[in-house]
Amino acid sequence: MGCSLKPTEVIQSVLAGRTFQPAKAEGKAFAPVNIALCKYWGKRDTALNLPVTSSLSMSLGAIGAHTRIAPVDGPDQVWLNDEKLTDADPFVSRLRAYLDLFDPAQHYTIHTASDVPVAAGLASSASGFAALVLALDDLYGWSLDPTSLSILARLGSGSACRSIYQGFVEWQAGEQADGMDSYAVRLDADWPALRIGWIECSSAPKPIGSRAGMKRTVETSALYAAWPDQVARDLAAIKQAIAQHDFEALGSAAESNALAMHATMWAARPPVSYWLPETVVTLRAVWQAREQGLPVYATMDAGPNVKLLYLADDRERIRAAFPQLHEVSPA
Repeated sequence: MGCSLKPTEVIQSVLAGRTFQPAKAEGKAFAPVNIALCKYWGKRDTALNLPVTSSLSMSLGAIGAHTRIAPVDGPDQVWLNDEKLTDADPFVSRLRAYLDLFDPAQHYTIHTASDVPVAAGLASSASGFAALVLALDDLYGWSLDPTSLSILARLGSGSACRSIYQGFVEWQAGEQADGMDSYAVRLDADWPALRIGWIECSSAPKPIGSRAGMKRTVETSALYAAWPDQVARDLAAIKQAIAQHDFEALGSAAESNALAMHATMWAARPPVSYWLPETVVTLRAVWQAREQGLPVYATMDAGPNVKLLYLADDRERIRAAFPQLHEVSPA
């Protein structure tokens, strides 16, 4: 099993003696949003963001986070979507805490542009922390391999480890206490006809963050004990569906997995609920459309917004049924 490490020790192990001497004036990077088809919900180690189960996602191609980072002598300056944030902003606090793991004496100017609303259940933190790690790698010229980058991104936000890659990505839960076997790998699979889009029910920040909601669910939900077995079944089904391009099997497993995750949240004490009335209306519309012969399935992360899975051949009918849909052709 190995020995548990502190996050700083993991970073030191991954960097393996690499320095913090900038190779250029500014590091730049992009990382895609990833949408989990088989969800990550629950940690076996909160400090290292080690998951209870494996998970599987698909990236959103050119939709994600663009980050620029440069060292400064003065205090940190953080810009999000061209707005300078104050030190009291939770986004700044979380970013600073993560960067302190690398070198608490170094300060930065950071510019991040997100293509999706932040903290609204659209995986903005995953793409944001992955882009930050990639930008640090670019700034310092570390030339880290994808596995190492995935481990570093995981320390910032668990699902960020999957945003190091494009395409279908599995985050392997691992078993070691130090987490060095817990990282993402890209599946050797493509599905050009598969489409995903999202319906924005709200762009407001979530009432409870994913970390807090996850912790409460694991500690208090009577339904959580069944979650690992559900994931094991769904993960196998989704991987097989991707390999065989079986859309019905993929959609059915992904939708069931998302609803099961939210069910564990509702059974927490007090309940964790991200749904809004608009969420319920959207889900009912998806189920009604499917009953009427339109092949479409829903998935949701920890937020009120709904993602739709469908095939390119059904695009026009999907657009007619859901005109508010933001469409993506995943990479």
